[in-house]
Amino acid sequence: MPAKKKTRRLRLFVIVVVLLLLAGLGFSAFWAVDTVRASHPQVTGQITLDGLSAPVNVKRDANGIPQLYADSAEDLFQAQGFVHAQDRFWEMDVRRHMTSGRLSEMFGEGQVETDAFLRTLGWRDIAQQEFDEELSDDTVTYLQAYADGVNAYLGGRSGAELSVEYAALGLVNDYAPEEWDPVDSVAWLKAMAWDLRGNLQEEIDRSLLAGRLSQEQIDELYPPYPYDRNAPIVSGGGVSGGAYDPDGGGSAGGSGDDGTGDGADGLPGDGTPGDGTDGLPGDGTPGDGLPGSGAPEDGTPGGGDIAGLGSDVATQLAAVADALDEVPALLGPNGSGIGSNSWVISGDYTTTGEPLLANDPHLAPMLPSIWYQMGLHCTEVSDSCPFAVSGFSFSGMPGVVIGHNQDIAWGFTNLGADVTDLYLEKLNDGTYLRDDEEVPYTTRKETIHVAGGESREITVRATENGPIVSDRSEELRDTGGLAPVGNAAPDRGNGYAVSLRWTALEPSKTMDAVFNLNRASDFEEFRAAAADFAVPSQNLIYSDTEGNIGYQAPGRIPVRGAGDGRYPAPGWDSSYDWEGYIPQEEMPWEYNPERGYIVTANQAVIDPDEYPYLLTDDWNYGTRSQRIDDLIQSKIKDGGKISMGDMRTIQLDNSNEMAKVLVPYLLKVDVSDAYVREAQELLEGWDYTQDADSASAAYYNAVWRHVLKLAFGHKLPKEVRVEGQCLRVRPTGDSGPIEDIDGRAPLVRECGERSPDSAQPDGGSRWFEVVRSLLDEEESDWWVTSGNRTVPPSENRDELLAKAMRDARWELTALLGKDISTWSWGRLHQLELQNQTLGTEGPAPVRWLLNRGPWDLSGGKDAVDATGWNAAGGYDVTWVPSMRMIVNMADFDESQWINLAGASGHAYHRNYTDQTELWADGEFLPWAWSDDAVNEATTDTMALIP
Repeated sequence: MPAKKKTRRLRLFVIVVVLLLLAGLGFSAFWAVDTVRASHPQVTGQITLDGLSAPVNVKRDANGIPQLYADSAEDLFQAQGFVHAQDRFWEMDVRRHMTSGRLSEMFGEGQVETDAFLRTLGWRDIAQQEFDEELSDDTVTYLQAYADGVNAYLGGRSGAELSVEYAALGLVNDYAPEEWDPVDSVAWLKAMAWDLRGNLQEEIDRSLLAGRLSQEQIDELYPPYPYDRNAPIVSGGGVSGGAYDPDGGGSAGGSGDDGTGDGADGLPGDGTPGDGTDGLPGDGTPGDGLPGSGAPEDGTPGGGDIAGLGSDVATQLAAVADALDEVPALLGPNGSGIGSNSWVISGDYTTTGEPLLANDPHLAPMLPSIWYQMGLHCTEVSDSCPFAVSGFSFSGMPGVVIGHNQDIAWGFTNLGADVTDLYLEKLNDGTYLRDDEEVPYTTRKETIHVAGGESREITVRATENGPIVSDRSEELRDTGGLAPVGNAAPDRGNGYAVSLRWTALEPSKTMDAVFNLNRASDFEEFRAAAADFAVPSQNLIYSDTEGNIGYQAPGRIPVRGAGDGRYPAPGWDSSYDWEGYIPQEEMPWEYNPERGYIVTANQAVIDPDEYPYLLTDDWNYGTRSQRIDDLIQSKIKDGGKISMGDMRTIQLDNSNEMAKVLVPYLLKVDVSDAYVREAQELLEGWDYTQDADSASAAYYNAVWRHVLKLAFGHKLPKEVRVEGQCLRVRPTGDSGPIEDIDGRAPLVRECGERSPDSAQPDGGSRWFEVVRSLLDEEESDWWVTSGNRTVPPSENRDELLAKAMRDARWELTALLGKDISTWSWGRLHQLELQNQTLGTEGPAPVRWLLNRGPWDLSGGKDAVDATGWNAAGGYDVTWVPSMRMIVNMADFDESQWINLAGASGHAYHRNYTDQTELWADGEFLPWAWSDDAVNEATTDTMALIP
């Protein structure tokens, strides 16, 4: 039975709503202006809040961005909870139901499987442990104050008074939101960690590829990081005497196993995929008019099994991937390209004489935006009320996540450390195998309440390695039929289960870190705060008003025994256990480096030859980071200075660095077809920028997509290809020749199974590196494709490039018209902002009410202006710079910021999407900080009084 896809979420609910509307039940009231506006918040006058010790002033500017002023920290965070709820409570309510596995209580039957998976992970339980056992007394106090503020807003409000979404929900069930709990805020950090969880998808994908490709071919698709070309974040440092020394240290000795292993158990370490042949690419087979589905040259099923585990493990892991894909991605698709940019420049190289700091996290586009801009000000900063901070917050969580206070500024990018491992488990009746002994696994019962339906009870099982995630769909239960895995592995029995170990499933003090960052006053306090930022592991950059800049890599990152985390590990062998975590004092950092700037954009943190611990091998390959580095160098190399305008220019740079490499090869191809040649000429003289109005960018990106499809996409297994993309391939075990393309050979139809947002080849920096390494191998098998009645097969690089240019010409003709002078990248590359619940599905009335767009965008995948798209799935924008900020340490009032959408989560509020057009055009808003600047910008003042 095929796994349910994201597109089915909420479909039944939305259809019921619309049918009720169209039937006239509440239609007039629902669409009435009064109903839509009933939840718009009060922003002037006075509102009484029980529990406040003194009045709190809330000053909003024309964009609805609030600045809060309070006499005590508790009052400040109570007011923050109230204001967040005023603007974003629907978003907050959905988030807490997601993190606790209770979406079915709001949306019914269609969310049961998602809830079951999230209950299995147990995010809410871990958050409760953190609140009860780990967090400081101050943090607990602030979280409770925040919850009190949210509940003060909820008091006496229901339905349309909370948001128009509740008015819709009330038409189909009697759901009413419960009070906010402080743990609801802590649990949101688990969702943040989930979407930035590192290389779990790569671990699964490599395993799935092994069902069709040889180990050598998989290695070609996961090339090593180019340390010689794309600089890591830090260099020249090392670990010495139990601490990291930025100026030098010990050599990178061996902490833990090198991952080679002896191979006796047939699992990762030995690097051999099994006894299969070299698999793909070979002569290829035709696929529904699309060349190059690929089959082994000798006709046998290539590549062997997953690290020697057998083909049915591929089925099991593919189903795990489906289960992972079902979890709502509240921050963004997890894959190649997702990440962020940040950099900080010393005052020695700026026109202001003080540091400049920039940050733009790349996350999923959504409405409302993931971020909420806000200022939190103690009227007098003191030990008892230490906060004067402004920046970007998460609705539902107190404090500021990214921004600046009166002394320092900071930014985040995803470090991408490998903090997850899948383990194969041999289960028996109530036990699992562990070092030749049968050990009881743990169980717990969970009840899922379903709106409009019967409650469901599930059993969550867990081993020492973690929860058994393979219990969460029918496809994963007792798949059976697994091939033997070698003398050291247990008999297959009815198949192996799959468990997950993840750092976020252990209690941490990350919430403490948020408040400590907010009140840090120097680099020492900044580093101390970062030390508690356990998950997700982030690159933190720093600047202060004393002219210093810095960097810290925090996070709870495992030290493994055997294995290197690249493939699922044998849960029955304790030598594959984690042996601990990298000590925080040994994590890389920098302070005022000699080069005068620091760039983090998801590239490698440090050369492994200089560092004794494995952070990950699955970095972003440094395309964006090196482009930023190059742009900075171009400004300062001859004594130049970087201005605020230069910082904006760098953030908006949309140069396609892969095009600079590939286009010369494309232009050398002799294209005889005049129709295709006309398009090829668009690449002549192109400056490689990807402006929204660029025809050249449109054509190049289409060519890039087809190069990837022809050379790789049609040769990958169905588990990683786009769902619904069907090819005809030789069935497993068939060694007979393919006589021709008319179907006389025994071909089978095989359709892709992966979401378009996460399918491969996605076209990101890893694929840049793959193609770059093959361009000088003109006869590589990857360039070989089959043909069809109208297109001959390709036998080498230039023939495949010619086919890609031809296919791109015809595709854009269909999408944009015959006249290439009318083509533009923005018409292909569009942003739709969708409400992440009721706006993602179905009938037009609901979408019309809640969603906005489209916008034609510049930029592209792994450009600095990273408006991401998935080359396997299409050209639509899948992630964006979710906000942009530039902090001017010489004068905070000269800083600038912009959000993807607006402050308000209420449809038709003036601040719903008021920043989006500015954001799309690369413009910024002034970021008021001082009392005078805030007062000048204020348009609405409200007092919250005891």
